[in-house]
Amino acid sequence: MKKLTRDFYARDTVIVAKELLGKYLVHVANGTKLIGKIVEVEAYLGPHDLAAHSSKGLTPRTKILFGEAGHAYIYLIYGIYYCMNVVTEAEGRGCAVLLRALEPIKNLASRTEGPGLLCKAMHINKNLNAHDLLSDDFYIAEKSNEAPFSIVKKPRVGVAYAKHWAKRHLRFYIKGNPFVSRVKSGESR
Repeated sequence: MKKLTRDFYARDTVIVAKELLGKYLVHVANGTKLIGKIVEVEAYLGPHDLAAHSSKGLTPRTKILFGEAGHAYIYLIYGIYYCMNVVTEAEGRGCAVLLRALEPIKNLASRTEGPGLLCKAMHINKNLNAHDLLSDDFYIAEKSNEAPFSIVKKPRVGVAYAKHWAKRHLRFYIKGNPFVSRVKSGESR
């Protein structure tokens, strides 16, 4: 597997989001290499995007979002679950891609269908916030000769408060992948 470069992340967030699909999240935790294939993501487009954390401006919590592309932005939701984002675009933009679901590839025994479950399975917590994804122990990589797939576009999950931004099709996933999170009963994958 070949690790993604800084230039990969320092591009348009929607392009990065779509191109993260099919890539591999790798975390070496306690000497064990955990690997999951990224099958679902959401794009957050900066301070003007009312669903993005960066819409609240530069704060101690969001500082990483406004930093260099290719770093992890990890935060706690509901006081229970961690969520992992990948910072994108140029410094100062406040853009990121949320990783929503993984297909287990290596050493993942628990569920990965949803951002909180993904982080739990991959042993991702606040200690990895601001971690450089070009490191040797926590990164995203690609394999050559991957099978092609179709991408489904849908609105993001849990952002009804974001007015017109809630309806934007900024959630992307691999069509037919059984590890895509279930958002509503009966929603097709």
